[in-house]
Amino acid sequence: MRRHAVSTEPGVSTVIPRRAGVLGSPVRHSLSPVLHNAAYTALGLAGWHYDTHEVDAESLPEFVHALGDEWVGLSVTMPGKRAALAVADEVTQRALAVEAANTLVRLPSGGWRADCTDVDGVAGALRAAGGLRSGEGRTAVVLGAGGTASAAVTALGELGVADVHVVVREPARAQATTEAARRAGLAVSVHRWAEADFGALATGAQVLVNTVPPEAVAPHVGELAAVPCVLDVIYHPWPTPLAEAVTARDGRVATGLDMLLHQAFGQVEQFTGRPAPREVMRDALREATGGVLPLPLD
Repeated sequence: MRRHAVSTEPGVSTVIPRRAGVLGSPVRHSLSPVLHNAAYTALGLAGWHYDTHEVDAESLPEFVHALGDEWVGLSVTMPGKRAALAVADEVTQRALAVEAANTLVRLPSGGWRADCTDVDGVAGALRAAGGLRSGEGRTAVVLGAGGTASAAVTALGELGVADVHVVVREPARAQATTEAARRAGLAVSVHRWAEADFGALATGAQVLVNTVPPEAVAPHVGELAAVPCVLDVIYHPWPTPLAEAVTARDGRVATGLDMLLHQAFGQVEQFTGRPAPREVMRDALREATGGVLPLPLD
């Protein structure tokens, strides 16, 4: 566990400032500072502060290498997740599996360890929704094949999913996601969006992860709502047509806001060396977003 105060003379303690932040572009509207600063306050970490930094993929290595010893960790959002992986001195197995990192943690040597707590975000959101539990061999459908989809298939593997159907506009662009799925032990099938039988896919699936915009999914929500548990990574505006259709059929729904919350728990714990104050973080995020979503904890 990191020390955050030292004694300069008997009976006197001096707080050592610690910094963390989120890198991305655009990043000004990130809700990560709400989560992390609430956690630091709840943990009594005086002098700790987390803020946003407009940093793209090209400038990320220079930014990271210039940081002083007071920096304990970084969250990384788009477009810098692959650059974060490349700048790290150590890389976790799941970051290697996803081929991207949303977390950089300062090592005692002064270098950085890359991790992907996006996997925790997907798994935690699905567990909190009550629709999928670890160890249950199931079939999943993932719409889209970007970075979130790669984290999603990795999480689905951890949850015991055996087969995944990836639906994309152009199958050639799904290589990263299909490779991540295979590394997670999943049997993977890729379907071209224009040719996919959404009704058949939904009927055979127990979980659906949607990573594409609502307007792309809208023509198919009637079929896709048959899936009993859905993670729709969009959370603004809410509810999406897909979420409304699933709810109307008494299905379970998780959101991108649930993902954001659950991925932040692991970041806080890696940055501070302490258990994340999960309820405090949840309540802070709920307040910051006007209570639009319940944000259940798993």
